[in-house]
Formats: sequence, C-alpha cells, structure tokens
Amino acid sequence: MQTENRLLDDLARVAAGALGALTGMREELEARLRDQFERILGRMNLVRREEFDAVQAMAAKARAAQEALEQRVALLEAKLAAGGDSAPSSPAPHRAARSRSPVRKSKPTLTP
Repeated sequence: MQTENRLLDDLARVAAGALGALTGMREELEARLRDQFERILGRMNLVRREEFDAVQAMAAKARAAQEALEQRVALLEAKLAAGGDSAPSSPAPHRAARSRSPVRKSKPTLTP
C-alpha cells in the first residue's frame, strides 16, 4: 500500500510542478503580449484621454461662443433692417484705386 501512496504523491508533485510551470508560462506570455500591444499602440498616432477631453472642452467652448456671436449678428441685422440704427442703410461706396502706370525715373547721364 505504501507504493500506491508513494505513486500518488509523486503524481501530485508532478501535477503541481506542471501547474506552476503553466502559470509561469501564462504570466510570461501575458507580459510579452502586453509589450507587443504597447509597441503597436505606440506606433499608432493616438492621443491620450486627457488630451482628447481637453480638446473636446475647447471645441464646446468655441461652439458656444460661435452661437452667441450668431445671435448677436442676427440681432444687429434685425435692428438694421428695422431702421433702428442711425447708421446709413447701405455702406459707403468704396473708392476704386486709380491705376497709375509706374513713373520711371531716367538715369542720370554723365557728360564729359
């Protein structure tokens, strides 16, 4: 009977050793995969979450400012259309620049 116990003990040790080796292999495989993924992601042109959130907040602020300016322009246009402003209804005519031919200066001549 003692041989059976010895055989079972040996089998239990081998199984425990195999389980330990498999656990070590799994941890090493996970570490290598993690390193590989980090290298792949490092080569991609990705942004961090904090940078994305900052840009998103800036875009929201810019959108709010744009909407406020659109409302302001609409009010000013309505005021101009109603004649509530003392400014002329049409802009002053723009004077076209006269086209002049360039004035050429004659070179001084040397007289002996």
